[in-house]
Amino acid sequence: MIEVVLDTETTGLSIADGHRIVEIGCIELDDLIPTKKIFHCYINPERKVSEEAFKVHGYTDEFLSKQKKFSEIVEDFLKFIEGKKLVIHNAEFDISHLNNELMLLKKKKIGCEVVDTLQIAREKFPGSGTSLDALCKKYNIDNSRRTKHNAVIDCELLSKVYINLLDQKEPTFKLKVDIQYSDENIDNTKIQHYKKIVKPTEEELKLHKEFLKREIKKNYFN
Repeated sequence: MIEVVLDTETTGLSIADGHRIVEIGCIELDDLIPTKKIFHCYINPERKVSEEAFKVHGYTDEFLSKQKKFSEIVEDFLKFIEGKKLVIHNAEFDISHLNNELMLLKKKKIGCEVVDTLQIAREKFPGSGTSLDALCKKYNIDNSRRTKHNAVIDCELLSKVYINLLDQKEPTFKLKVDIQYSDENIDNTKIQHYKKIVKPTEEELKLHKEFLKREIKKNYFN
């Protein structure tokens, strides 16, 4: 299954106040594994960034004024997400801003299927913190690079959180193992490990019984 983890940054919270998108980040997943296909761009919002938003992502008006407008990147963006399921944390926020940008260009709203990881997390951990940072901490995912919000970094973190939300019943313990994976998309230091029951073979059971007999004889009859 092809999915796209998506995140946006904006000039402010409300589209009713005229706020616009300043950054889009997308990472493609194939059966939950990154394919190395990434869509990323900064966008000239054609308005000033609010003070609150600047504190979150740190993008200045001067920097953004030199970027392409949404109208210049929209076709590439739509082509990248076409026919794919979108994975978004707090999807309502990102989708509403994207649809607003499309509306301004008189284009159709996004019709992709959307998975909201925030809703999944709230159902799985009622009463617990469900922000991206809180979930990274819960699943032992290194988010030290996230000093400011950045669409691509947030997508990378969310892709790891998403896998854990789907596959785990509860957070795992930190375990040291010797297994190493060659896939550069997998962080060997942050691999989650699960309890696995291994049934011994008949030969292993026989050898174990013989071992116990020798140990008992050595310790108690010598």
